[in-house]
Amino acid sequence: MGGFGFIAWIIIGIIAGWLAEKIMKREHGLVTNLIVGVVGALIGGFLANNLLGVDAAGNWIVGIIVATIGAVVLLFLLGLVKRRA
Repeated sequence: MGGFGFIAWIIIGIIAGWLAEKIMKREHGLVTNLIVGVVGALIGGFLANNLLGVDAAGNWIVGIIVATIGAVVLLFLLGLVKRRA
């Protein structure tokens, strides 16, 4: 997702984090949504590019979808870790 600027990363991160929060039925704040969304964008971008050959760079809709999927994966994995602890 290198085609986006810094502000775009923040906007996509907040949207993706918020969507992932709603999908996973969790309650976080704005900063946590941003962090989850940006990390989710990295995870989703890696998965989409390497497994599906999809490049989300420069396309807002694809970027948000990929980031949201990555954020859901991140929240799922964090939930598994919390259950084991």
